[in-house]
Amino acid sequence: MPYNIGIDGPAGAGKSTIAKKVAAKKGYIYVDTGAMYRAMALFMLEKKVNLSDTEAIGKNCENADISIKYENGVQCVYLNGENVNDRIRTPEVSAAASKTSVVKKVREKLVSLQQALAAKTSVVMDGRDICTKVLPDADVKVYLTASVEVRAKRRYDELVGKGESCDLTEIEKDIAERDRRDMTREESPLVKADGAVEIDSSDMTIDEVADKILSLCRE
Repeated sequence: MPYNIGIDGPAGAGKSTIAKKVAAKKGYIYVDTGAMYRAMALFMLEKKVNLSDTEAIGKNCENADISIKYENGVQCVYLNGENVNDRIRTPEVSAAASKTSVVKKVREKLVSLQQALAAKTSVVMDGRDICTKVLPDADVKVYLTASVEVRAKRRYDELVGKGESCDLTEIEKDIAERDRRDMTREESPLVKADGAVEIDSSDMTIDEVADKILSLCRE
């Protein structure tokens, strides 16, 4: 039987970094669901779909074929046959993903793909609604969070490290707004699932958080 670990939490809490580390230690497949939503947002941007028009988004999402493949141990996200790893991490795509991901048809399409992956192989999956909607029967459920200030500083350092110019105050505002949207949206809002263990990573290292999750698996 596949063993499934679900990690939910707000933007910038370190979900992807932690999930990758746990997956590597367990020998499981890491599924970056956020990257799938980003790929869908990129598709909408390229098609110049009005992001305020949920009906248009729902109609257009049928034409987006999104898949995940592993190549030399690296997760690659494919959009209609093209590797888009290097194009889905921009602030523009992040903002668009927050809008397109609330659309019911988008979520239904991607959730079914995620569930199919988890049904046939052991996975560590992170996102906003993994433990509530995608994998409600996950063996281990985690709600990973951190303060807005800490999450903004992490994102700021990440962007500066890539040579991008950015403003810390603006990033804080963006993260707070994204939290509000994620937690109040109609379709699969961000909440702590029943049975999930909350971990606040504000004052923890990556290794400390990963070790905590691994200990939950052993328990």
